[in-house]
Amino acid sequence: MKVVKLEDIKGTDRAVDGGNWISYRLLTKDDKMGYSVNETIIRAGTETHIHYKNHLEAVYCIEGHAEVETLSDGKVHTIKANTLYALDEHDEHLLRGIEDARMVCVFNPPLSGREVHDENGVYPVDED
Repeated sequence: MKVVKLEDIKGTDRAVDGGNWISYRLLTKDDKMGYSVNETIIRAGTETHIHYKNHLEAVYCIEGHAEVETLSDGKVHTIKANTLYALDEHDEHLLRGIEDARMVCVFNPPLSGREVHDENGVYPVDED
């Protein structure tokens, strides 16, 4: 069994600051669960272009306020506490922090833990 405390992740290499967000990598590929879990804070007043070509992601908002705009159709989705969105079709999107928003993110395949978005909003595929 694994027990991971957020307080033990902060200040380690599992705390990844992407500028518009900070992500605490609670479970990674090395944990051998078949998926990864992050707690991510989306910072207020930011907009991040994201296109997970290599991953599927489900995001559950715990607190705060964000918007997700899907670029294929221009729809804007309001994300607040107790809302989940799933990028089940590798949806290219813009993620906007309206307020600081605290999210729990699950990725398949799992993240190695050090990923940041490239210039196209993509996390690289882990070849291992």
